[in-house]
Amino acid sequence: MATENPMRRFHVVIPCAGSGSRVSMGSPKQYALLNGVPMVVHTLRVFQSVLGLAQSVLVVAPDDSVMGDVLRQWPQSEFFVSHTGGATRAQSVLAGLNALIDKGVGPEEWVLVHDAARCLLTPALVEKLLLACFEDQVGGLLALPLPDTLKEESHGRVGKTLDRFGKWLAQTPQMFRLGMLQQALVSAGPSVTDEASAIENAGLSPLLVPSAAFNFKVTYAEDLQMAQAILSDRYRSTHSPT
Repeated sequence: MATENPMRRFHVVIPCAGSGSRVSMGSPKQYALLNGVPMVVHTLRVFQSVLGLAQSVLVVAPDDSVMGDVLRQWPQSEFFVSHTGGATRAQSVLAGLNALIDKGVGPEEWVLVHDAARCLLTPALVEKLLLACFEDQVGGLLALPLPDTLKEESHGRVGKTLDRFGKWLAQTPQMFRLGMLQQALVSAGPSVTDEASAIENAGLSPLLVPSAAFNFKVTYAEDLQMAQAILSDRYRSTHSPT
């Protein structure tokens, strides 16, 4: 639900123009059913439950004919669809920012960019990011300190072991002011892989906000099975008799 307090106001851009080819399911992975509900709906419901959500956008491919039907069946009041997705993530996010500008969102307003396929995000993690970044001059992202030994590959074999100290796995949401992020993405170009990288390219240092391992991005077929198991467990824990 939205709020009148401008300090709590934020918008969300969710790029959904990818094909999800690594999942090998024949259709974009954001529409895969988990507990009978499309993955993207699980993602949107998280944001709908966080105080301060304002007008937000789902950026889909120009020929996407599914998202509209999904939102009619599972309405998400603050989200609208923009058929302006590009060939890369950066192009789709930039298109989403432009769509928000067209709706009257100002350059100083906060925008959270989130992967539709990180459907295990929780309201608590969103709150954690918001509280950490609202007063920050740059913004930041959810991230996880690298837990495993890091290897560098050379011709299919281990080339060397890298020091994992100080290394983090970037997650989403990533939270920046609309104008700053728009300018950073334009300057960085279409090949930049996440919003924080574009901000870094502009000479700024985003805040790292500790996240959780369950906020992983569904990428491969086995990830779908894990996401299904976690969602089912959450459902049982919240609907079990007391």
